Amino acid sequence: MFLADNWKDYELIDTSGGSKLERWGRYYLVRPDPQVIWDTPKLNPHWNKWNGYYHRSNKGGGEWEFDSLPDEWTISYRDLKFCLKPFAFKHTGLFPEQAANWDWFSSLIKEAIAKDPGKEISVLNLFAYTGGATIAAAAAGAKVTHVDAAKGMVGWAKENARISGLENAPIRWLVDDCVKFVEREIRRGNKYDAIIMDPPSYGRGPKGEIWKLEECVFSLIEKTADILADKPLFVLVNSYTTGLQPAVLSYMMNTVYATRFGGKVAADEVGLPVTDTGLVLPCGCSGRYTF
Repeated sequence: MFLADNWKDYELIDTSGGSKLERWGRYYLVRPDPQVIWDTPKLNPHWNKWNGYYHRSNKGGGEWEFDSLPDEWTISYRDLKFCLKPFAFKHTGLFPEQAANWDWFSSLIKEAIAKDPGKEISVLNLFAYTGGATIAAAAAGAKVTHVDAAKGMVGWAKENARISGLENAPIRWLVDDCVKFVEREIRRGNKYDAIIMDPPSYGRGPKGEIWKLEECVFSLIEKTADILADKPLFVLVNSYTTGLQPAVLSYMMNTVYATRFGGKVAADEVGLPVTDTGLVLPCGCSGRYTF
């Protein structure tokens, strides 16, 4: 398992009854999680003394209830900073388990630059959300192209870069449909040393196009191979779709990247340690390709 166990400002305290108890900086949140199918005693006092509680609705979705939680606040991971705020569908604007991947590819970028100080490492981040991977790659020394279809998410990512001291880093911010952007990059002949993608389970394009991960992700993986450099540094593919197992990611990435370029693929669940139990909560999966 790829374990995100280097956090100071985030802590997964306990899990029970379909929910998880978390500490985000100085604030405590209770949020639903479909993986938590066990019902164990909720002994930690913060189960009843929280700053934000997301109540699920039987009709889908839900709503937040707050107690002394600010509209937004900031937490840090290593030298990176993130602006958080509770918004629709239980989210805060950050997936802390992805820190395991930030550490992994940051090391690859730094090692590549150390071996060839004059080389520019170009990274494409697709479905880039609020920019956690973007600012981690930029902080490691890469030139990053950040692509997301939601203008608000791109603005949020820019703010995360600014508060991390990366406002002048070589980051290109694009509001665009990720698949169409990749198709245009193929026609332009542009290449990247590394690609990160975090495609949603389901979505709609600007013209009503339907995206279903199981039906569309392999085609996207094939397309991205056409914009990789001849000797790629890495590719990272994340999935939060329950039915998409790490072995499936491995098979697709081996079929496309390893067959074409050589190299190897490692795929596994991504997890967060649970403080009160000493166990690990699985949080989706990741496939990692390296040349």
